[in-house]
Amino acid sequence: MNKSVKPILDKILSAKGKIIIVGIGNIMRRDDGLGPALINRIKDKVNTLCIDAGTAPENYLGKIAKEKPDTILLVDAMHMEERPGTYDILKKPDILQGGFTTHNMSPVMIIEYLEKETKADIYMLGIQPQNIFFGDELSTRINRTLEELERTIIQCMNRT
Repeated sequence: MNKSVKPILDKILSAKGKIIIVGIGNIMRRDDGLGPALINRIKDKVNTLCIDAGTAPENYLGKIAKEKPDTILLVDAMHMEERPGTYDILKKPDILQGGFTTHNMSPVMIIEYLEKETKADIYMLGIQPQNIFFGDELSTRINRTLEELERTIIQCMNRT
């Protein structure tokens, strides 16, 4: 586990107010589908709105804004030039300087829209994929990372 990220994730998920977790990714491109995969792992185990936005997060922006969240955590595969399974919590300036996703709409555009519409604190949980070629199975390393994140998120959310 990325030990330096755990306290930050704990702080984000322990925040007061309404939290929404949004998984972004294409489940037909192996590790690119890690966002939706994580949402499916946690959605029935935490008391917060979890949205599988798939490859079209722009289609869910109105729904997210309507919920008036205080905190939004976006989960997506991001190319960060790290070992597969490495993850980090990013804010908008970090995304501008670094990784990219495989989606039509830029994560920065999504964040800017949600900032304007919700005034929420918005974070990106970026995870370095191993394989984003066509296929429907996650790599072993990404599965292990998602197991770690699932445990951490459930622990953080159920403590509040």
